[in-house]
Amino acid sequence: MAASRSGIPGRVVVVDDDRRMASTTAQWLCSQGWHASAAGSADEALQAIGRSRIDACLLDGGLPVGGSLRVASVLRTAWPEAALVVAAPAGTADLAGSPPLPAALLTLADASVTVPCHDEALLAALATATAAAGERAAAPAVTILGNDPAIREVLDLANRVAATPATVLITGESGTGKSLLARQIHAASRRNGRFVEVACGSLAESLLESELFGHVAGAFTGAVTARDGMFLRADRGTIFLDEIATASPALQVKLLRVLQDFEFEPLGGGDTRRVDARVILATNEHLDQLVADGRFRADLYWRINVVALEMPPLRNRRDDILLLAHHFLTRASRMVPRSVAGFTPAAEEALQRHSWPGNVRELQHAVERAVLLGRGPLIEPADLPATLQPPPAAAAASLKQALADPERQLILEALERHGWRRDAAAKALGINRTSLYKKIRRLGMNLATLPK
Repeated sequence: MAASRSGIPGRVVVVDDDRRMASTTAQWLCSQGWHASAAGSADEALQAIGRSRIDACLLDGGLPVGGSLRVASVLRTAWPEAALVVAAPAGTADLAGSPPLPAALLTLADASVTVPCHDEALLAALATATAAAGERAAAPAVTILGNDPAIREVLDLANRVAATPATVLITGESGTGKSLLARQIHAASRRNGRFVEVACGSLAESLLESELFGHVAGAFTGAVTARDGMFLRADRGTIFLDEIATASPALQVKLLRVLQDFEFEPLGGGDTRRVDARVILATNEHLDQLVADGRFRADLYWRINVVALEMPPLRNRRDDILLLAHHFLTRASRMVPRSVAGFTPAAEEALQRHSWPGNVRELQHAVERAVLLGRGPLIEPADLPATLQPPPAAAAASLKQALADPERQLILEALERHGWRRDAAAKALGINRTSLYKKIRRLGMNLATLPK
């Protein structure tokens, strides 16, 4: 049980803010055959994850300031095949015996356990997590994060259709990840050729035909030499036609033939080319309505509507918002010199309250902006775009919060400006060190998360 998939004793890191407990558990796991180490904080755990391969992680689900979700997100990014067991403290289990861990954290976990527990229960949780990790390693890599039933159903169908040659039509609002899903299908298909993407709506009709099918020398003004088109480049691979609803009637006719016989002639040429390419198409429009309006060919619609996958909007995946937000924060934090540990509870509330009309793309940009423009170790509501700020009436309803936010920001700026030295920051603010500590605690700022 303690061996990794390569047969070498597995490396497990035990993460608990009670360092003595983490060390005791790690020593016991060593006696069970694991190569175990202990981490007493989220930062120590992240250092361990960055140093060497991790086969498993026993993670305290109650690390302060979102540390547990941060560790889990980085582990999934750095070592996606690692087994993850999340632990909740004793006395917090619900009536069914399950620890009340955040939904975003549970989506990343392979198993959960309430501690302290019997040795057999801990070993059983590690065994369950290791088995789940093994199944995940054998399955095609999943690049789209989410545990909401709506997205899991789409991903399951995508993985099942990937190995077939079927044409796939991906629908959904802008920003839901249609291009990412197309790439995932290609990766899971194990086709030897490349993935080629064409944004049909970004090119004029005359250029689009040449882009797709290529042209011979002299086909049009400026065509000095022959050029292969995207279909030929996608031979033995996948061609992804985004915004297919914008295709002109003439182009629709040519596409229909390609999808029937996978044969075409370059623009201005007479030699027929044949390719073996998987075709995936995407649109944010309702093609059936375009067919009814006479703007899209019915025969082409039925030809491409073999397997249809609809990407759900983010507003229908509310349990995935924080999971995705922490994932984007982990990636964006690599672009800034300061340490960004996570979000304040108020910022997380703002993220979950927003309707996200721009979907996952809007969320990604909002988090990246907050990381780049924020100043403190935690993302505050003020760091988020104006569209995520509460309406004036709601903001005015809480005078205490309205006064606390600028005070918190002033303290963080003073600490950062003086190299996080508490005495120097207190002097700059015109207060003594004791008063500074009291204000930090009153404002809900965790001293343990601030740089030393």
